Amino acid sequence: MTRAVVLISGRGSNMEALLRAGLPVEFAAVISNRAEAQGLAIARGLGVDTAVVDAREYADREAFDARLAEVIDGHRADLVCLAGFMRILSEGFVERYAGRMLNIHPSLLPLFTGLDTHARALAAGVKLHGCTVHFVTPELDAGPIVVQAAVPVLDDDTPESLGARVLAQEHRIYPMAVRWFAEGRLEATQDGRVRVKRAVAPAGALVSPAG
Repeated sequence: MTRAVVLISGRGSNMEALLRAGLPVEFAAVISNRAEAQGLAIARGLGVDTAVVDAREYADREAFDARLAEVIDGHRADLVCLAGFMRILSEGFVERYAGRMLNIHPSLLPLFTGLDTHARALAAGVKLHGCTVHFVTPELDAGPIVVQAAVPVLDDDTPESLGARVLAQEHRIYPMAVRWFAEGRLEATQDGRVRVKRAVAPAGALVSPAG
């Protein structure tokens, strides 16, 4: 079974969605860069080990990333899930987990990388907004896209109301992407994209066209 760790900085609602989704995954630990992160208590309440690697205790990003990697590797993680982890990771760290680190981003990438995505979507006047699960690469929010979900932008939307609808979709598609990873269904193509392979059915079973 796939072993995963989840990295958080705050409440970790996407982390909670992953832990509650009944995935074929052993969540070995939830790790935060902030001891006060609310999500740590939620994870412990769901029976998952937690750890803190406080960035304020390290001289630079490389030293922090080195310690974070030690903790992740100590849990023998096959997959690293970023769930509201508010740190820019070094290139060496990202390359260490290439092809096995996922992130959820609150926009339809490549639109609106970085922060304040909902306010920026409203300011741009887009009619659709949403969220993206992607593999992490050294370039911020630019890794291969696994899955996206879109919501309409309403005339009376605020960043808060739009963000709430997007968050509901984040909670839906992040577990979906992690399940596909655990089932070995994510395949890199020659042009750097990600293809989701059809599920393999047991002999004699019927598979829907959407399989």
